[in-house]
Amino acid sequence: MSKEHREFRPIRIHGRGPRMDIPVEKARDFKGTLKRLAAYLKPYKFQLLAVLITTVLSTIFSIASPLMIGKAITKLFTGIMLKYKGVPGAGVDYGYILRILLILVVLYVMSAFFSYMQQVIMVRVAQKTVFDLRQEISRKLSRLPLKFFDTHTHGEILSRVTNDVDNISSTLQQSVTQFITAIVTLVGVAVMMLTISPLMTFVTVVTLPLYAVVTKAVASRSQKYFTHQQKALGQLNGHVEEMFTGHIIVKAFGREDKSIEKFNEINEELYRAGWRAQFISGIIMPLMNLIGNIGYVFVSVMGGILVIKKAIEVGDIQAFIQYSRQFNQPITQTANIANIIQSTLASAERVFELLDEPEEIPDSKDAQIINFPRGEVKFENVKFGYRAGDTLIENMNIDVKPGQTIAIVGPTGAGKTTLVNLLMRFYEIDGGKITIDGVDIRELKRSNLRSMLGMVLQDTWLFNGTIRDNIAYGRAGAADEEIVQAAKAAHAHHFIRTLPAGYDTVLNEETSNISQGQKQLLTIARAILADPAILILDEATSSVDTRTEAHIQKAMTNLMHGRTSFVIAHRLSTIRDADLILVMNNGRVIEKGTHKELLAKGGFYTDLYNSQFMGAN
Repeated sequence: MSKEHREFRPIRIHGRGPRMDIPVEKARDFKGTLKRLAAYLKPYKFQLLAVLITTVLSTIFSIASPLMIGKAITKLFTGIMLKYKGVPGAGVDYGYILRILLILVVLYVMSAFFSYMQQVIMVRVAQKTVFDLRQEISRKLSRLPLKFFDTHTHGEILSRVTNDVDNISSTLQQSVTQFITAIVTLVGVAVMMLTISPLMTFVTVVTLPLYAVVTKAVASRSQKYFTHQQKALGQLNGHVEEMFTGHIIVKAFGREDKSIEKFNEINEELYRAGWRAQFISGIIMPLMNLIGNIGYVFVSVMGGILVIKKAIEVGDIQAFIQYSRQFNQPITQTANIANIIQSTLASAERVFELLDEPEEIPDSKDAQIINFPRGEVKFENVKFGYRAGDTLIENMNIDVKPGQTIAIVGPTGAGKTTLVNLLMRFYEIDGGKITIDGVDIRELKRSNLRSMLGMVLQDTWLFNGTIRDNIAYGRAGAADEEIVQAAKAAHAHHFIRTLPAGYDTVLNEETSNISQGQKQLLTIARAILADPAILILDEATSSVDTRTEAHIQKAMTNLMHGRTSFVIAHRLSTIRDADLILVMNNGRVIEKGTHKELLAKGGFYTDLYNSQFMGAN
């Protein structure tokens, strides 16, 4: 893509890492995208063959009708002329004409039937194809690394999964059958025209290069605007999703005007791209009609001359004129379909870009499983950076014994959350290794690795469903008694009972029908129910009041007993009893020890602790 059409998106690093803007370039491989999209139809080649056969039959019955009408007109015209000349016994053979009309009825009915069958088969093929495509997209999204979701807005991803796929679906259902019909009609009509008059057929065919020139000229110019239109639509969806999700923050900071201004800016861009695309593509039809009318005039004049010279019958002229109209129609239709295909391929290109995104490194065939994890964790010379050449963590060494509680403290951006992300293998390390019970986590199955880890994050995540289902998300098949026990352990049982439907209370999409502190209690209950070998707590009590925090701390102490626990803390008063405190700064562990040992050193940890203590007073 040229520099003028580069798209700049904010890159969001998971947790509290840095932000940066990088240009994202889009490919424009028209032929490659078309070939790749056609590959999705390959499994349905027999159905497509049936579509082709029904199309041919429908077209044959359809294009035979002008010839039959021509015969009826010739018979009618001959009878009238003979009677006009006074030939004895001359007249119109209405029996012959009636038989022609009956044949026409049969032709039209058969054409309509096969056309219907063509549509039925093609709709099924289109829906199955899009079904396969959606499944592939769904599987792809599950295999994408966290980095992808950090660098793409939700609205943009949804736009590709919904709008672009729907665009492909519509084209497969309608335009493919129209294209096949147009080609078959074009061939069939050309044959019929040649049987009537090769000379007039030549006159009609002379206009074909004009159709090709106009179609190519318009389609090549409209393609870039259709691509730009789809990109702008994705940006608009992303902005709307972001603003509606964070509407409370937008209102709280009085940024409504800025939000509307940004919306109008993107909307204006979408309008300009859409208007240009439709305006340029809309030129095709008037130009096609102009060329068709010019050809129609030439055919009419040539036909009149041939009738006068008795080279053809008058009914043949009428039939040929109908055929010339039918001949122009599929050409015009094909030009219009070419315009639709431009938009469809722009959508397909965006979908394929998603499917081509680098995936998580797959589990090896001999990936290991730890059936009974002890919780021994080691970081050995670990090196990591979100971007190449920009190292955030370097030469990190941590040795955690089973059952220990490890607190991780440090200023914002020190690498605390990043360390947890590496342990969960949300990101791949650049050097060194991380082991659990002596096994490199890269040699473990991801499902096994993450089943050993339970997370309670500062940012709560609950889905639209009942409270019971949200807690049970921690362990599939959990009994109701276990769910209630987990809620009691997290001190969530009391507030759940006060809700109108109790555990069957349905949380809305934004979970705004319960408080932030209550959300956190539910996520803690979910972690308790999961019963993991290793706990990761990222400021798990930051959203609850002091009294509730005290209850949760007791519950967490019991939960963490005998388990390896990583606690990311900002309030240092909450981690005084930790077995080991890691003090991080600039991606490195600069101090380690117990609370008393670190205070005795009088170093960085002491400064952090004193600053909080003094701030509290």
